[in-house]
Amino acid sequence: MAWLNQYDHFVPEEHLASVVGIAAEMGKHDSGFHSHDRGQLLFTQSGCMRITLASRVSVLPPMRIAWIPPRVEHRVEMYASVGYRSVYISEEFHDNFPIESEILTISPLLREILERISIADFDTQWEEGRYANLLAVFFDEITQAPRQPNHLFMPKDRRLSRLSFDDLPPALQEMAKFVGASEKTITRLFYKETGLSYQQWRQQWRLMKAIELLATHHRYIDISQILGFASDSAFITFFKKMTGQTPQEYLKS
Repeated sequence: MAWLNQYDHFVPEEHLASVVGIAAEMGKHDSGFHSHDRGQLLFTQSGCMRITLASRVSVLPPMRIAWIPPRVEHRVEMYASVGYRSVYISEEFHDNFPIESEILTISPLLREILERISIADFDTQWEEGRYANLLAVFFDEITQAPRQPNHLFMPKDRRLSRLSFDDLPPALQEMAKFVGASEKTITRLFYKETGLSYQQWRQQWRLMKAIELLATHHRYIDISQILGFASDSAFITFFKKMTGQTPQEYLKS
């Protein structure tokens, strides 16, 4: 079986099988920056993961699955990640996955197959018999899974180094004063660094942070205060405008 404790040492490249899965019950955990020679799929049944790449941050709530291509440096921070699952895919199957790191919606069928793979023996022969059939359906479901815009590009310009994923970004006027540049200059910098205006980037930050807070069971009143909304209803209206769903609908979909 592939069940691990939180602090067990695991190196996927030490196993010969083309697909290797692990399952664990995780508390708060920080992997630090690292990479794998294999592509990696991440999933959690409850709680949340924050995935940091060189230039962007992604948030992985329940019912979504993250794909991290091989040899991509990343850091995974987990917040009471219950039902943690990770699957490592050898290079021969990488054509079935996106070129870039992505967050995908997980269907009920994909979730069940992921569970089977995660708890399978490390020496499972995935190229033979029913295992090959299971893997074929798994790849088909991955190919069809809708992409989710659960990421935020972080600016690298030194003038914008004050910004982080942990603290609410200031309003544009306040940001301009802090940097000592005009609002027009700030907007131009953000378009260059992230492809968004500062206002658009700040709204995306609020959405990503909202998803993280919702997945870690924060109350609406607390989320509204953290994100700078005047009321719960203002936050819910914002969330529905950004995603097309209420917060409650989003976590269940």
